[in-house]
Amino acid sequence: MTTATSNPPARAAAILIVMLSATTVLSQFFRSSITVLAPELIVELKLTSEALGMSNAIFFFALMAVQVPVGILFDRIGVRYTVGSLAVLGVAGALWHAVVRDGSELIAARFLLGLGFGGSFMSVVVLCSRWYPRARWATAMSWVFGLSMIGVVMAGTPLAVAAGLVGWRTTFVIMAGVAALVGALFVWLVRDDPPGRVPTPNPPETLADALGGFVAILRLPGLWRVLGLQMFAYAVTATIMGLWAGPFLHDVHGLDAVARGNVLIAMAIAQFLGVLAFGPMDRFFDTRKWVAVGGAMATILVLLALASNPPTAIAIMLIIGVCATSAYGVAVVTHARTFYPDHLVGRGATTANMAQLFGCAMVPVVTGFIPAYFPQTAAGYSPVAYQWIFATIAATLVAGLLVYATARDVRPSSQSGPSVPAQAANKNDLPRS
Repeated sequence: MTTATSNPPARAAAILIVMLSATTVLSQFFRSSITVLAPELIVELKLTSEALGMSNAIFFFALMAVQVPVGILFDRIGVRYTVGSLAVLGVAGALWHAVVRDGSELIAARFLLGLGFGGSFMSVVVLCSRWYPRARWATAMSWVFGLSMIGVVMAGTPLAVAAGLVGWRTTFVIMAGVAALVGALFVWLVRDDPPGRVPTPNPPETLADALGGFVAILRLPGLWRVLGLQMFAYAVTATIMGLWAGPFLHDVHGLDAVARGNVLIAMAIAQFLGVLAFGPMDRFFDTRKWVAVGGAMATILVLLALASNPPTAIAIMLIIGVCATSAYGVAVVTHARTFYPDHLVGRGATTANMAQLFGCAMVPVVTGFIPAYFPQTAAGYSPVAYQWIFATIAATLVAGLLVYATARDVRPSSQSGPSVPAQAANKNDLPRS
């Protein structure tokens, strides 16, 4: 497999972007569906704060668990059939979600959902880097990552309204049908290589060779420093939007389900606009590292402002703002992609994604223990608990930023030449940190 040197035909590119967006929209919907329904689920399923945190985190643990086989399958049989096959598990998880009776079943159903969408976002990294020239990777990915926020919008007011009309269980049955349709269309319409390119044949690999590809990725000089920030960059948005935004707006500021859904829609729109804005910034400023550093620093400041327990109007603006500032993650993902050679792109993308998913899984779990240390109010968890939650999330991002600050920049202007060849065996041929 080689990297494209020119943009793909418009029609083929549109089909690719639409289908990548469709599968990531569903992933975003299912991973974000807890936040609007959380107050109701707490009552109906008798969830503790720890179970609520785990029900969000388990989705990311599932994504992380499946990354090794997904990375191997991406490189061996391709993205198209891997994502299509996993969709079967996603459909089963959505159907199980509709019949859960308690917290343990909810956690198990969400684990199966996570497995089903384990290849969605990394399919974007792999296919965009195959279909587009290197300098346009971040822009192409930003289109899909931005459009994926439609899933968060769907998990906002539309989910709240649907839950009120037909119940949240019936809503998940409907979404299981949508997931089945998208999975079938993905196999039918998506191709692993752009039109006109003959796929590079993959030489046979033993299981040891396949796993050795991950070892080769982990040994790339400097990659770990980039992964230091990737571990927590998206975890901020995933934890707040996917878990704490709904309970925070209900417990501290008294918003009902529809009002919470409206705020979630605004958060998704802010994330969408933020991703589109950050996408081309690396080419505009000719830097990936400093775009990411600036976005991370802005996000830390917003989180600390949320931790100061501001009044409702300001809190809503800040919680929307954190989604816009944290959209810099596209620059970090692209920065990481520049490190691994083309013949290991699947395993490279999933290795980097495991770091990201580890943060997305651990931050909700850690913050899920915080409310138990403070007495509850009549509305729900203590406002002081939420102050500690936002401060803790900010602290994790500070830690990741300190590691990333030691990484060497890889500028888009230096990436206009041919991609790293599959035969590159000397570490001096690979990007350095």
